[in-house]
Amino acid sequence: MLGVLAGALAVAALAAPAQADNGHFVTGAAACSDTGAGFECTGEVAGLGGTTFEITAKAAGTARVECVNPAGHRVTGQDTEVEVTATSGRKQIPHHGRSAFQLTSKAVGVGPVPACPNPIWAAKVLDVTFGTATLTLSANGAAAAETTVDVR
Repeated sequence: MLGVLAGALAVAALAAPAQADNGHFVTGAAACSDTGAGFECTGEVAGLGGTTFEITAKAAGTARVECVNPAGHRVTGQDTEVEVTATSGRKQIPHHGRSAFQLTSKAVGVGPVPACPNPIWAAKVLDVTFGTATLTLSANGAAAAETTVDVR
């Protein structure tokens, strides 16, 4: 009888979903690319346990700006430092604890000050040059892992 009970418990343990709670970015899987006035990151995370996860990417860059005065004349604005973010939003953890991701930032905008010579002018970001992006994995509302990748 004891042997049957032990066997049943072993089968039940094998049938339970994985709850690793050791979330991490899969080595070499994360990559970010420059999309002009924003960026896109793709990759894969694994070791997820619990119920939810979220991935956030932040990248600092230098925006090349064009300014337009009220008469419609265009002039080169001053390069402006910006920080751009993208997020997956909160997602349910898959049964197997592994998930591919794709994050796309919104195109960044800047105000007329300090990019343009006059605060009534309109500033338009033409391009952003990024260096690196920091990707953060949060599982069940707590930071679980972080990695930094070049934005190419």
